[in-house]
Amino acid sequence: MRRLVVLSRMSMDGFYASPDGNVDWFVRDPEVDEASHELTDPDTTVFGRHTYQMFERVWPAVAADPDAPKQARAMGDELNRMTKVVFSRTLTDLSWENSVLASGDVAGQVRELKQADGRDIVVFGSGSIVGELAGNGLVDDFVVVLTPVVLGGGKPLFAEQPRSSLRLRSAREFDSGNVLLHYQPADG
Repeated sequence: MRRLVVLSRMSMDGFYASPDGNVDWFVRDPEVDEASHELTDPDTTVFGRHTYQMFERVWPAVAADPDAPKQARAMGDELNRMTKVVFSRTLTDLSWENSVLASGDVAGQVRELKQADGRDIVVFGSGSIVGELAGNGLVDDFVVVLTPVVLGGGKPLFAEQPRSSLRLRSAREFDSGNVLLHYQPADG
């Protein structure tokens, strides 16, 4: 069975995005990006509409930009190649290559994805998707970059989540102040 990995940045006060959905507060660090990437081997990503649209605005352009840093171009290329499953009730068309529109039962469809052939499935941010998948016991790993910023409000990574216990698999701190945390469900 394929692993489902949530890969997200989170502020010190538990938000993955500011109230308006902005992520300009991330403390960028290529070492953190590389270390978090080493914890998963995805060929598929699952998005909610907002996160998909944010990624679509940025990553194809980065992949095509010869002046972008090599590591960023490589990430853009990898995202372009991945299958992108996008859950939305409002989108009718997707223009980013290898994107598939999905609607309806998120947990059921992701459960089917996990049983299909392939490598890891990763979820970037997408708080509502994370909540639904975690609430249905479908998340195998949580890789969280804890960022040294307090937002004072925003979109919580774990909104309306039933109580659950996690087991720390690893923790790594970086000179940038970011801390990379790898958790698994305690019962997994």
